[in-house]
Amino acid sequence: TPNGHLAPGPRHRTPVGFLRTMRRDPIAMLMDAARCYGDVVTFRYGPTPRWSFTLVVHPEHVKHILQDNNHNYVRGVIFGRVKVLAGDGLITTEGEFWRRQRRLAQPAFHRARIGALATLMTEATETLLARWAPHAASGAPLDVADEMKRLTLAIAGRALFGIDLSDEADRVSRDVTIGLEFVNRRMHQILPLPMFVPTPAALRFRRSRRALDRIVYGIIAERRASGRDTGDLLSMLLATRDEETGEAMSDRQLRDEVMTFLFAGHETTAVALSWTWYLLSRHPEVAVRLADELRRVLAGRVPALEDLPALPYTRQVIEEAMRLYPPAWGNGRQAVAEDTIDGFRIPAGTLVGFSPYVTHRHPALWENPEAFDPDRFAPERTNGRPRYAYFPFGGGPHRCIGEDFALLEAQLVVATIAQRYRFDLVPGHPVVAQPLVTLRPRDGVLATLRAA
Repeated sequence: TPNGHLAPGPRHRTPVGFLRTMRRDPIAMLMDAARCYGDVVTFRYGPTPRWSFTLVVHPEHVKHILQDNNHNYVRGVIFGRVKVLAGDGLITTEGEFWRRQRRLAQPAFHRARIGALATLMTEATETLLARWAPHAASGAPLDVADEMKRLTLAIAGRALFGIDLSDEADRVSRDVTIGLEFVNRRMHQILPLPMFVPTPAALRFRRSRRALDRIVYGIIAERRASGRDTGDLLSMLLATRDEETGEAMSDRQLRDEVMTFLFAGHETTAVALSWTWYLLSRHPEVAVRLADELRRVLAGRVPALEDLPALPYTRQVIEEAMRLYPPAWGNGRQAVAEDTIDGFRIPAGTLVGFSPYVTHRHPALWENPEAFDPDRFAPERTNGRPRYAYFPFGGGPHRCIGEDFALLEAQLVVATIAQRYRFDLVPGHPVVAQPLVTLRPRDGVLATLRAA
């Protein structure tokens, strides 16, 4: 039973002070709190326990929220603020509506169906490599983060919706960035202004959202008009009917799901790949070992799905990059009823946060946690590691539906590019993590190409 005590943690005089500190450098704030106070930390910023935010760090506590007692922890008010961009898609919804939408989308992400997309993924990567040839010849730098966004958008467009978004890549990337920054600000405000208030930021966001909507509604209209069933995610969503009413999904429902998967299907994988190349460029000994594995197994040819079991180190490199820089770096839930975690009280209505970034650096779980060491994910070192010591894709019923898709894509992209090129970081260019909704490199990753 609850002992009535909140977990220890820092006090702020007002919610404004707490949010200002959080907005300034949320990762440093959470890391410092975990170091100072332990595995359960409560930030207090008001007169009663309800005016608090609790961070949980230990894998067992994360498991309690995401899995064991997940019915008591809803997405709540914070995720509600993401709806201005994603609408009522899988990322933002709960309950029966979420279960229905998840059930409808699940077949598109079955392993056999995802495996059939491997050739599409490597073809898109080969196209990107051809576009890089002038940079390789001239030594002109390129922004690896932008290039990864372009690539993953092309793959998501073709794999999930059967269309080529290459020509839209720069525009979509810009509008997604504006959307992420706007949503991030709203998530760190006590009382966000209503959307109809014409602030400069809101007007800019609405323009970008309209631009994204034009693309998404255009995809839906084209597919409805053609009547084609290409077996992709959009075809499945269009063909589905409500079990009770027999009704098809409305354009608005389709828009919300397409927007969700367009965002999640390219943004998070692009971020993971960007940090992977950054870390490989900082650790040439890892890049050499990766190249040796690729040379031994592939001998210069394009990787295929059946090659992946023979490329364990390639996967370990990606997993370790996502340990250090998890794209979905922080998350949270809201307690429905009062609960207890590690003996500390969690009042009903409390916001409870957890961060893969923080847990992935827990010194009791990871030796030398700041070091880049892909061997951490060798089988002999993963045995016995707690399930939620590493959770870049979340967990429990809401675990990312696209996990297999993202890992397949990342492995094929890395195996294709690393056979051809290595990246040398441009000296003096800052590479700094920017914790928005995703953990982007704030100023990109500027690098030159060198033959592998």
